[in-house]
Amino acid sequence: MSKLNKDDQFGFMMDQSRCVGCRTCQMACKDYKDRPVGVNFRRVYEYEGGGYSINEEGTIISNDVFAYYTSISCNHCTDPACLKACPTGAMMKTRYGIVMVNDKRCVGCKACAMACPYGAPQFNNIEKHMNKCDGCIDRLDEGLDPICVASCPFRALDYGNIADLRVKHGTLASVAPLIEESATLPNLVVIAEKNTRKSGDKGGKMHLPHHYQGVKDDIV
Repeated sequence: MSKLNKDDQFGFMMDQSRCVGCRTCQMACKDYKDRPVGVNFRRVYEYEGGGYSINEEGTIISNDVFAYYTSISCNHCTDPACLKACPTGAMMKTRYGIVMVNDKRCVGCKACAMACPYGAPQFNNIEKHMNKCDGCIDRLDEGLDPICVASCPFRALDYGNIADLRVKHGTLASVAPLIEESATLPNLVVIAEKNTRKSGDKGGKMHLPHHYQGVKDDIV
């Protein structure tokens, strides 16, 4: 039985306390969607920082080192920047409130990619137009989980009506290295782990291979 009605707003839940950075969700998505090199609908960011100090005897006397992972894809925002930036109307809200690309209208101008602060729309050099996460809408229609959710071995991901997810897990959606949620109103719930920093934090560094498309240098 499906978790969603077609007039519900689809959203993701991401539990940082469970995510170990294995990137199974990322690889499962890439395989299921058969995307070429460089196009990754779901990406796993590592955010780390802090340091330690030692005394003359070599004993650690202070330690505030931290590291945690954030698995992120399109957040199917309530106020999507990509939709407002698209000059052809190729970006659109569809059933379940999912933001999708109309391939027939997309001219590959990349305006959506430049506007999205989450790096969701990505240019496909083979198809010559933009691609992005569609929430596995075909699976939702069949009452199945999105492939990233189904594949996570630690159950760090979930999905559903965003209103239900917020009642169950809270309303946090702004954490480093992501931007403040006020920018696009992402339909995302984050369960923070003990070291999670707030959006805008400059005390850590984000790690993600640079060949991934859609990654903004100023995401932190």
